[in-house]
Amino acid sequence: MSVAVIYSRAQDGINAPLVTVEVHLSRGLPGFTIVGLPETTVKESKERVRSAILNNQFDFPLSRITVNLAPADLPKEGGRFDLPIALGILIASGQLPEKGILGHEVIGELSLTGELRSIHGALPVSLAVHEAQRSLILPMKNADEAALVEGARCKPAPHLLDVCAHICGTRQLPDHQAAQISATTYYDKDLNDVYGHEHAKRALEIAAAGGHNLLMVGPPGSGKTMLAERLPGIMPPMTNAQALETAAIASISKKGFDATFWRQRILRSPHHSASAIALVGGGSHPKPGEISLAHNGVLFLDELPEFSRHVLEVLREPLESGRIVISRAANQVEYPANFQLIAAMNPCPCGYLGDASSRCRCTEEQINRYQYKISGPLLDRLDMIIEVHSIPEAIIQQTRDSRAETSTMIQQRVITAFNKQIERCGISNSALNTSDIEQFCVLGDTDKSLLQTATRKLGLSGRAIHRILKVARTIADISASENIETRHLSEAINYRKKTNPSQSLM
Repeated sequence: MSVAVIYSRAQDGINAPLVTVEVHLSRGLPGFTIVGLPETTVKESKERVRSAILNNQFDFPLSRITVNLAPADLPKEGGRFDLPIALGILIASGQLPEKGILGHEVIGELSLTGELRSIHGALPVSLAVHEAQRSLILPMKNADEAALVEGARCKPAPHLLDVCAHICGTRQLPDHQAAQISATTYYDKDLNDVYGHEHAKRALEIAAAGGHNLLMVGPPGSGKTMLAERLPGIMPPMTNAQALETAAIASISKKGFDATFWRQRILRSPHHSASAIALVGGGSHPKPGEISLAHNGVLFLDELPEFSRHVLEVLREPLESGRIVISRAANQVEYPANFQLIAAMNPCPCGYLGDASSRCRCTEEQINRYQYKISGPLLDRLDMIIEVHSIPEAIIQQTRDSRAETSTMIQQRVITAFNKQIERCGISNSALNTSDIEQFCVLGDTDKSLLQTATRKLGLSGRAIHRILKVARTIADISASENIETRHLSEAINYRKKTNPSQSLM
């Protein structure tokens, strides 16, 4: 036959839309044309495909070859279409049977010798192919990643000849079984490593249980980074759907994806020199930024005032919506960004304001200028702010046996409290909307008066009041209380005392 049709997949954010690779051989001067909005890397596949076919003892047809990647208005990029184009040419020229490719989708980059090289985004492709109820032929190096999709029929191949043998029926490609990965996660950083800081550990427990954002303020070396790095170890385990969504984002990133750790909560910690594009994502072909790579995990911003104010302001919308939309002239991409923000900062430029050593020599003007780098609207979106003081020498000299609880012990309470939230309303307390708050965060008359007094004294906004109620609901859940009590509300208000931008954070 002179026309062959192969199914493949493009990349559009974390989605993998279907691409029909149509190959037509016609009379005329020999030529090789690829149409359908291909990028440069796709156009270059002509040379890779030609060399791979010739180097494996197939005939490269001396015809006019037209390859159409449909739909025509969907941008195509990368070397993922090399293998389907090569197979289309071999089928259209009669060197491979058409029936052998039925029920399959194909993806993979070719070397000049026909070896299959890995691609980015194999997991979204596997998800889409599984939904379409087809089998997926792909490079061997992407097999473990693609097989994470339960029920997916993945047929990895190391070489073009192996795919051709499968199509001819001489040697079938076996279905790949996912590597046996333990459902339990392992974190090598334990809260038991942190001396003292019981107040901060309590705040981390509340933040983990309800998915709340947290800012830690304290002098250099007080342990803010150590505390933040141990938050993923006490968070509730991800569901299978959450783990797959997080893995899909990692799969399309430049760094690639390690299937061994696909169920672990991620902690992303970008340097304060990061740009707005690095944080939210972007580029001519929009890629996910740090906030999307931290989806279902933790985004830790250390030295918060050192970030550009413009960079910090881009966090405001995703903190509310849990997603980021990147618009370009040619296309628009949406990435999930349901991350938990943990930030740390010094109280002043030198870092020692309020320290027992009395080393701070910063003027009031310098302190205000430093703290005002964090805007009021961003502070308003933080659920909790705590002070982390330096540890006295007596605590540092204590032995391991006298320290506080381990992460595993704290996580059990977190999981119990989190399960209460899921049973009650199906979402974490941090995701409650206005109607949910009215239904699940009911206060008694005395507590309403307490909240009104706090609102007047602290100048709280409506958003801040809602965040206090959400935190109070989480504290009540940790205490196994059906209703929000005065002690729960008082503790939640205490975590908002320093969120008013007109007051010093310390």
